[in-house]
Amino acid sequence: MTTSTEPANESTGAAAEGRRVLLVAHTGRDEAREVARAFTKALTAHGIVVRLFPSEAAGLGLEPGGDGIEIAPDADPSGGCELVLVIGGDGTILRAAELIHGTLTPVLGVNLGHVGFLAEAEYDDLESTIDAVVHRRYTWEDRLTLDVSVHRDGEVIARTFALNEASVEKAARERMLEVVVEIDGRPLSRWGCDGVVCATPTGSTAYNFSAGGPVVWPGVEALLLVPISAHALFARPLVVAPTSVMAVEVLARTDGAGVLWCDGRRTVELPPGARIEVRRGEVPVRLVRLHEAPFTDRLVAKFGLPVEGWRGSTERRRRMAEETDA
Repeated sequence: MTTSTEPANESTGAAAEGRRVLLVAHTGRDEAREVARAFTKALTAHGIVVRLFPSEAAGLGLEPGGDGIEIAPDADPSGGCELVLVIGGDGTILRAAELIHGTLTPVLGVNLGHVGFLAEAEYDDLESTIDAVVHRRYTWEDRLTLDVSVHRDGEVIARTFALNEASVEKAARERMLEVVVEIDGRPLSRWGCDGVVCATPTGSTAYNFSAGGPVVWPGVEALLLVPISAHALFARPLVVAPTSVMAVEVLARTDGAGVLWCDGRRTVELPPGARIEVRRGEVPVRLVRLHEAPFTDRLVAKFGLPVEGWRGSTERRRRMAEETDA
């Protein structure tokens, strides 16, 4: 993970000419529509053009034209935008990451979901978040992604990517998936299982976590592999190098097909004999940060972890008290 050490260039006085923000919202929720309209009104009032997808502009009741609103082009929706503002939960942020995949446009998530690990702001921080965007008071982190390819009979039949995870799963509940797992060109083990999750540190708190995998700090560059309900003596979660290539082969004798899921959004059907290769993605996803809170604090807040009784060092308690007073 690469973290920017300098904030984005702060605007002086009125917003600079030609500034644009791509807004992606979960318009199926009343709360999201309300927050999206508030952001749009505030940003356009500061001379920042808000770019929307046609369906979302219609869902928000906003018309493109002279009010600082424009429709996103199909080819490069975030082209010319300084950031992507996402109103919703982690699912909406993953959708935004898919829409701008291959670019380095920073993504700022405003959480309206439940846990919201990918989001940086909460909806009740509306004013401070708008101020941070208007004056470019934010930094970002480059999060590791996955490049995923599916092979059959030596040919590539599909390519996709993932920010959180790529999971190979059985397609039918009553059947077991027979797979062989390979790391860096060498076979590791064969499992009869419900599936295999290949995850990033960012995705370690998502499906990987539910499957029993470890929580990995975003600053750690590594890839994760977790078998799901494997019938084997050796079926432990694995953490491998970021340069490693993980492969899952669906054995030809498997009764029935499997399915590849990427971030719970994109699917590829896997016939018996399919080979799925997962490696570090060439292009990261850039997540905006408004605060310098450590990942430990994020874990405690998002999962509601009990920390009563913690004392820590005297110096640390003094610094925390000063930060709170400030």
